[in-house]
Amino acid sequence: MPVITCIEDLKRLHARRTPRMFYDYAESGSYTEQTFHENVSDFSRIRLRQKVAVDMSNRYTGGTMLGQEVTMPVALAPVGFTGMQSADGEIKAARAAEAFGVPFTLSTMSICSIEDVAAHTTKPFWFQLYVMRDEEFVDNIIERARVAGCSALVLTLDLQILGQRHKDLKNGLSAPPRLTIPNILNMMTKPQWCLGMLGTKRRTFGNIVGHAKGVGDLSSLSSWTSEQFDPKLDWGKIARIRDKWGGKLVLKGVLDEDDARKAADFGADAIVVSNHGGRQLDGALSSIRVLPSIARAIKGQTEIWIDSGIRSGQDVLKARALGADAAMIGRAYIYGLGAMGQQGVTKALEVIQKELDITMALCGERDIRNVGPHNLLVPQDFEGSWA
Repeated sequence: MPVITCIEDLKRLHARRTPRMFYDYAESGSYTEQTFHENVSDFSRIRLRQKVAVDMSNRYTGGTMLGQEVTMPVALAPVGFTGMQSADGEIKAARAAEAFGVPFTLSTMSICSIEDVAAHTTKPFWFQLYVMRDEEFVDNIIERARVAGCSALVLTLDLQILGQRHKDLKNGLSAPPRLTIPNILNMMTKPQWCLGMLGTKRRTFGNIVGHAKGVGDLSSLSSWTSEQFDPKLDWGKIARIRDKWGGKLVLKGVLDEDDARKAADFGADAIVVSNHGGRQLDGALSSIRVLPSIARAIKGQTEIWIDSGIRSGQDVLKARALGADAAMIGRAYIYGLGAMGQQGVTKALEVIQKELDITMALCGERDIRNVGPHNLLVPQDFEGSWA
């Protein structure tokens, strides 16, 4: 058993144990990857204020997200292809999240279906929706999420059109991977992954195959997904989905304070400040740089969460101090899943909570709910002065 001290340790194991196309799928952004990299590097520009001679006992990192009690203000973000990082990956991640006491969000583009995850967990999870042109499919998948007991719908707003990710095109990304000579040679170096995949029947997109019209096999799936993302998604369509769902609604992919105001006025139960992990609009600002302006615009009107770039408990604390109520992690737990399966997801959560707890204490705080701007040193030009 390797000694895991940080998320970077899990990332190195993930790279060794998972086929290259799926590691690259997780560890990439669109086009030049500028935004992908700045999502992480911009956190490092923020410094923490150390405080001493304060009582650091009886610390508390918990809270609530959408009224749900959480061990720390962190949820597992929706990630496509999760079941290709490790066999039955969505089930493993959902179980780890449930045991740890944080929410799990299932992607529309998951390998394990809504029903698969519901059958293998005991508490409600969240479902993330990509809006497709096929309204019947959208209505049906919303109903499937309701029947499965999902407690929130996370509606992604920033993927109406797919940003180009060079690595995925060069690797011929597919689920399952095509049996080309390069893929076979690469998979031969990942025996544990191969054994896991041989032992499961879940190897393609479980929410789509057999549920969407004309998608009964793999040959029709890629063309369907490329044609089906709805470029006409607007506030009218969002209202239709809200009314169809009728439950807690999270709007994910907000990166502009005007859009944040619209989302709050719309009645979203939470928004996620996010640039899709740098996988969509390359050249956009990092999530952490736009968070303060969005918090100033709508703080108190709806829950404000952030994703994209969070790799540590220190990052969670910085985001909380700059106005986020909570954070979502994607790559951080995917590294753990690819490295060590369910145990790796648990380890990622343990690492982040321990870092959050210790950092909070050294900043002179005993309760994460008391963390604020007074705990940070932020460069004067951090948000930028833009024409």
